[in-house]
Amino acid sequence: MPKIKTHRGAAKRFSVTGTGKIRRNKAFTSHILTTKTTKRKRNLRQSVILDHANQKAIKKLIPYM
Repeated sequence: MPKIKTHRGAAKRFSVTGTGKIRRNKAFTSHILTTKTTKRKRNLRQSVILDHANQKAIKKLIPYM
């Protein structure tokens, strides 16, 4: 069997924690920041664990991470 290629776009967006969970960054941080509150922008900086529904699909895209 040949090796599975890593989806490079997914590899740049997701990372795997030590326990095997997938970490992602939040969206809505790139532009139109004047209408967003300081608290909202501060919370958007933090990364979160990917929800269970999408975990299987992303693990297929990044098999060796």
